[in-house]
Amino acid sequence: MQNVMATQQTFADNSLLLDAREQNVPRGVATAHPLVIERARGSEVWDVEGNRYLDFVGGIGVLNVGHNHPAVVNAVTRQLERVSHACFQVVAYPGYIELAQRLNRLVGGETPCKSVFFTSGAEAVENAVKIARSYTQRPGIIAFDGAFHGRTLLGCTLTGMSQPYKQNFGPFPADIYRLPFPNAYHDVSEADCLKALEQLFAVQILPERVAAIIIEPVQGDGGFLPAGASFMQALRRITEQHGILLICDEVQTGFGRTGKMFAFQHCAIMPDLVTVAKSLGGGLPISGVVGKAAIMEAPLPGGLGGTYGGNALACAAALAVLDLLENDNLLARAVQLGEQLNARLHQLAEKYACIGEVRGLGFMQAVEIIDFETGQPDAALTQKILDFACQEGLLLIKCGVQRNTVRFLAPLVTTDSQLEEALHIFDIALARASGRLG
Repeated sequence: MQNVMATQQTFADNSLLLDAREQNVPRGVATAHPLVIERARGSEVWDVEGNRYLDFVGGIGVLNVGHNHPAVVNAVTRQLERVSHACFQVVAYPGYIELAQRLNRLVGGETPCKSVFFTSGAEAVENAVKIARSYTQRPGIIAFDGAFHGRTLLGCTLTGMSQPYKQNFGPFPADIYRLPFPNAYHDVSEADCLKALEQLFAVQILPERVAAIIIEPVQGDGGFLPAGASFMQALRRITEQHGILLICDEVQTGFGRTGKMFAFQHCAIMPDLVTVAKSLGGGLPISGVVGKAAIMEAPLPGGLGGTYGGNALACAAALAVLDLLENDNLLARAVQLGEQLNARLHQLAEKYACIGEVRGLGFMQAVEIIDFETGQPDAALTQKILDFACQEGLLLIKCGVQRNTVRFLAPLVTTDSQLEEALHIFDIALARASGRLG
C-alpha cells in the first residue's frame, strides 16, 4: 500500500508525469500543452496539481456538449450495467439501430438514408471512399489543399498538408487528386478552384473515372476556412452532372459546431455521403458514414464493419448527445456564442496588427496570425500566443497549412462569463506575445 501511495503522490505533478510520458510514449504523438489533466467538467479542466484552465479546444472539437455532461455520464452508466460490448457483426443491439434511425433523419430528412458506425473519423473517411468506389465502380477521389481527413495511410493521402502528416510515410495510395480550396484572404477565389477542377478533368482524370469529391464544408485543421454556399452548390451541380458522389466530411463541423446540426445545411444542398465523428460521442469514440440508402447498399455483406464500430457504450453516449442538441437549444446557443466570439475577435484585430483575419462559421471561429510588418504567416508568434494563453489559464491550439491560425473549439455549453474570461486571457496573451506586456 505504501508503494502505491508513494507512486500516486509522485505522479501528482505535471513535470514528473510528462517526464514519464517522454520515456514511455513516442514523440510522434504530440501534446500541445505541458499539462496532465485529472478532471474536467463543462468548459473547464483541472490538472494534477489542481490548476484550473478554460478548455477552448474541447478534445479538438469532440466535446460540443462539454466535458462529462451528466446526461452523457448517466446514459453510459446505464448502458454499462446492461451490455458494454458485443460487436454488431455478431449480434445487433438497440442503441446502434436507434442511433442509425436518428442520424438518417437528421442528415436526410425525407431522403431515405442508412448509417454504419466505426470508431474514428479516419475510419469513417476510409469507409466513405470504399462505399463511393463500390457504388460508382470508379477509382478516382478528389480532395482539397488544406484538407484534413485523418492519419491512416489513406487519410493522410487525402489530407492536403505535407507536414506534419505525410512525413516519410509513403508511398501513398493511388488515384487521389487535389484541388485548391477557396481562401479569399490568400487570393484563392471560388472561380479559381472551379477552373482548377475543369483543368483536372482535362489533363489528369476524366470525370467518368471519378468516384467522389470529398470536402469539409469548413476546413478544420486547414485553418477554419468556410467553403461558402455558392461553391458547395457549384460542386453539387458538377458532381450530379458527371455521376460523381459528393462526400461532406462533417467530423469537426458536425453536431451544432457551426450553428446547424451539420455545416452542409448552411448551403442548401444534400450530399450523397456524410462522415461523422468527434462530438457525436460526447467524449466516447464513435464515428459513422450516413448516406443515401441506395449508395450505402452498394458494398456486399462483410464489406463494412469493425470490431468496436458502434460500440454499445458509445451509441448510448451519442443518443444522449443528440437529445441534448435537440432539447437544450444548443444550436441556437452556438449561433449566439459565435456572434459574441466573432465580434470580440474583430475588436482584438483592431487592437493587434498581428491578427490578419478573423473567420469562421457559428461557434467555429479562428484568427490568422501574421508578421505585421511583412504580412506573412507567423507560426512562431502563433505558438507564443498559445503558450502565453496556457500560462494564463486558457487552452487553445493552432491550425492552418502554415500553422499560424489560432482556433476556438469551446463547448457549446460555455457560459457568457467563461467566454468573456477566455477572451480577456487571449487579449493578455496577444499583448505579451507582441511585446506590449512583459
